[in-house]
Amino acid sequence: MKHKLDISVVVPLYNEEESLGELVAWIDRVAVENNLTYEIVMVDDGSSDGSWDTIEAIKKDYPAVKAIRFARNYGKSAALYCGFAEAEGDVVFTMDADLQDSPDEIPEMRKMIVEQGYDLVSGWKKKRFDPASKRLPSKFFNWTARVVSGIKLHDFNCGLKAYRREVIKSIEVYGEMHRYIPILAKHAGFKRIGEKVVHHRERKYGVSKFGIERMVKGYLDLITVSFMSHFGRSPMYFFGSLGTIMFLLGGFTTVWVIAAKLYKQALGLPLRAVTDQPLFFVAILAVILGVQLFLAGFLGELINRNSSDRNNYMIKDKI
Repeated sequence: MKHKLDISVVVPLYNEEESLGELVAWIDRVAVENNLTYEIVMVDDGSSDGSWDTIEAIKKDYPAVKAIRFARNYGKSAALYCGFAEAEGDVVFTMDADLQDSPDEIPEMRKMIVEQGYDLVSGWKKKRFDPASKRLPSKFFNWTARVVSGIKLHDFNCGLKAYRREVIKSIEVYGEMHRYIPILAKHAGFKRIGEKVVHHRERKYGVSKFGIERMVKGYLDLITVSFMSHFGRSPMYFFGSLGTIMFLLGGFTTVWVIAAKLYKQALGLPLRAVTDQPLFFVAILAVILGVQLFLAGFLGELINRNSSDRNNYMIKDKI
């Protein structure tokens, strides 16, 4: 069933009042030149400047603009989640509001989805106009994400992406997971993930809203999404296995320490009290940690069993 709109452009924004009018006019021009029906879903993430007033003024000239306004700043993932819920186009784009992403990339990225069969196309800012303090950590971060996920993208965090509509309706973006949407999509069964070199423009207005803390959050989220992808439905496989190994190692080590003492005692050899040996306490600690990890897995299974979406599977075809 074909949807009424060819494309939806979801634009999360925070204090970007200077660039919004120019961005909307640019998207409109590209859509008209390529005969694309469109909508622009703007999500104001609790801006403290005049962004919302600017959006209200823009909407009078561009009826295709839809807008959501948060009561406070919740973050980019929350903005994308709400924007995805509103999007109705066959192909859904995400784009930052600071004009560093070029709407001129929309037609070619859309063709990769519609004609070449990709589920998701991520932009690759091969030539960036960011300072080295931002580029170098980003390269290391992307390398780590490639290794962990197995997805061969050069720029996971590029704001310019195109999605088949089914993708954004099948994943849940939360916390700071917007950096890992390709991983979430792959986990949901959308494995045709490509990338396109896109033009990265210098920032024209304002300043970047992201600091160095996003690198720390990024790695913590990478661990989270990797764990959830592999063990989200069966936490016992991780915690239970690790707990069992630690329990057995600790148990065998404890038995060995005690047996060694009894053997030396029987032969009249010099010996140390079991409680004087650090290895004994390490073994006991391993046993205790093993039990705790096993119980963590067991509790995870109980929670998962009572989860409302425990059997929420994506069905690709049905005849």
